[in-house]
Amino acid sequence: MDGFGLIMPHYLCVIMNEKEDIHIGHLIQAQLKVEKRSVGWLSREIGCSRNHVYKIFSKSSLDSDLIFRISKAMNFNFFQYYTAAFLENLKARIGEE
Repeated sequence: MDGFGLIMPHYLCVIMNEKEDIHIGHLIQAQLKVEKRSVGWLSREIGCSRNHVYKIFSKSSLDSDLIFRISKAMNFNFFQYYTAAFLENLKARIGEE
């Protein structure tokens, strides 16, 4: 946990590189595996094809509405990774002043 109350699970830290770039598709895929849910399950929950879910996994960025729909379906806040990266960047910038 960092100073802002956000928890970055260890298994997901590996997916983000040193520059704090976020590959949201990989994060969604990893969380789906942790929850032992299938691609078919996610496709039904968000109303798209299985093929589209595999395309989501390959995307480094997604529309915020899609991230929100996936977050609701999986009961997991994927926006936390963007918040954590923003706060880390902010802390680094403040430290430079």
